[in-house]
Amino acid sequence: MGARSTRRATQVWLFKAVFGVLFTLFRLLSPRRPVMSGKKLPPISNPLLFVSATQLAKKIRRKEVSSVEVVRAYIDRIQEVNPFVNAVTKDRFDAALQEATQVDKLIEEETGGEEVLEDRLPLLGVPLSVKESFAFQGMPYTSGVVSRRGVVATVDAPVVALLKRAGAIPIGVTNTSELCMWFESHNHLHGITNNPYDLERIPGGSSGGEGSILGAAGSVIGVGSDIGGSIRMPCFFNGIFGHKPTPGVVSWENQYPPCTGRHEEYISNGPMCRYAEDLLPMLEIMAGPKAHMFSLDRKVDLKKLRFFTIPHDGGFPLSYPVSKELMDIQRKVVERLEADLGVQVQEVCFPELRYSFQIWNTYMGLPDKEGKPPQAFAELMGEPGRPVWPMWELLKWMMGKSEHTMAAIGLSLLEMTHVSKPSPFIIQQKEKLQKEVDKLLGTDGVLLYPSHPRVAPKHHHPLFRPFDFTYTAIINILGLPVTQCPLGLGEEGLPLGLQVVAGKLQDHLTLEMALYLEKTFGGWRDPGAN
Repeated sequence: MGARSTRRATQVWLFKAVFGVLFTLFRLLSPRRPVMSGKKLPPISNPLLFVSATQLAKKIRRKEVSSVEVVRAYIDRIQEVNPFVNAVTKDRFDAALQEATQVDKLIEEETGGEEVLEDRLPLLGVPLSVKESFAFQGMPYTSGVVSRRGVVATVDAPVVALLKRAGAIPIGVTNTSELCMWFESHNHLHGITNNPYDLERIPGGSSGGEGSILGAAGSVIGVGSDIGGSIRMPCFFNGIFGHKPTPGVVSWENQYPPCTGRHEEYISNGPMCRYAEDLLPMLEIMAGPKAHMFSLDRKVDLKKLRFFTIPHDGGFPLSYPVSKELMDIQRKVVERLEADLGVQVQEVCFPELRYSFQIWNTYMGLPDKEGKPPQAFAELMGEPGRPVWPMWELLKWMMGKSEHTMAAIGLSLLEMTHVSKPSPFIIQQKEKLQKEVDKLLGTDGVLLYPSHPRVAPKHHHPLFRPFDFTYTAIINILGLPVTQCPLGLGEEGLPLGLQVVAGKLQDHLTLEMALYLEKTFGGWRDPGAN
């Protein structure tokens, strides 16, 4: 045991040393960005920004506040904070105010009463932000790729259409990582997005613009997508709630890049929001005609559930170990569950989790049922022209001439190392893990699992700790529903949190847990407050 601990400590030391050298080289070669150190978001002054979407919709229906007032409050907040966070890449403020005026007129003329409006238009008059990788008619549709500059969506993605049909008013689209395949939201089309709690840190990705503007109280509800943690990491880093549903229920159509290979088995679109009570109604709307599959109307008694906790992945040598403050907060959740609900939370261990990255990487590369492999990342980088040559792009980047980020270039280089035949050992590890986790959770089990080894890293640091995302990515490959829940702020004033996982199609369990954790730990915090 002592020898293994020594070996692990040596690996961590070497990893940090290499990280330090590479990061120094990166800083020397990369272009300078404005210094944000010491700057802080202004505190919230409008009380409407402290109200959930569910309650705002109720107030609008009851004429306690107008939709115009609510939309104007969020426009003002975006104009106040976006110069700090660079989260909203294109707004539609004038159109949103016109739509809000129409909403207020509709409410004045409605004769069927509040219940009719609630049933037909549950989000009537509530502002909404949308990840820019979703098709949203009339808005940019670039996913942060320079060659797609000027591309405008001609249709709405189904999830956007459903939310608009429920009465929500989109106010803008938000930044992503280049081609949505990295956990820092940075590209050479829209720039880099900052974390509202510390502008020198990342908001996560690829739904980082959503996470940032929601955390900054520039939006109350938003739409994200997740194939490796792209909802959950931004929600974790920005102290908000997010849900990655069981895949195959919420439509994934009309996104860029499109799903190829077997990606549709792992991707999920879901809600992101500051208040836990908004998760369920948003998910129900986004699922459309398939919403019944989630059993969202089923009552949940937390005292009757079985609870499990896994404090870390068992020690993947290329990722950082989970920090003490994140392990401590997960332990506090366990203690509160046992004290409040009278349940016993069992700590479990799955050795296969240490292969999380290899499992995710292998399954993301598998061909579809017709034997067609996923579209190459280098092809997507080069569209609508020829595929990029990764080594050439790396040389261009070193000369400051590349249109692509170092993250995208690195991913295209990594793709060159893929082998055509997957490792039988890794396939075996995944199948064993899948069987064990499915059996453990059943229809009444809930699992607590870290969201990330560390709180929000500083800008560009993920380039040198690229495997830390595997805590979220493995849940995609297992096909399980998971809710990211904030748990207050840590010693550096940065959000803490964890993932709450349940069995397939048991999304209602994790959503109920989100309500409990918000009540117990306080939920989202104003990043501008003292």
